[in-house]
Amino acid sequence: MDIFQSVFAARLIFVLGIINIVSGILVLFTCRCIPALQITGKLMQNRFYSRIYKYHCIIWWVFWISVIVHAVFAIALYGVPS
Repeated sequence: MDIFQSVFAARLIFVLGIINIVSGILVLFTCRCIPALQITGKLMQNRFYSRIYKYHCIIWWVFWISVIVHAVFAIALYGVPS
């Protein structure tokens, strides 16, 4: 397919890479299950953090869909390294 061998594919890979980084950081930041991040317990008292935290599950979906599409396009455009 030509869509995988176009400038659009390279741009999409770049944009999805940025989305992966941002959503990965947001998932890590909003996850209260990680004991090393004791700061999140104190942040739950902050209204701004509470508003972001309620979207934690949605951020997970954005992260995984972005990772999968990013991987498919990257493998299709650049191939599997040998």
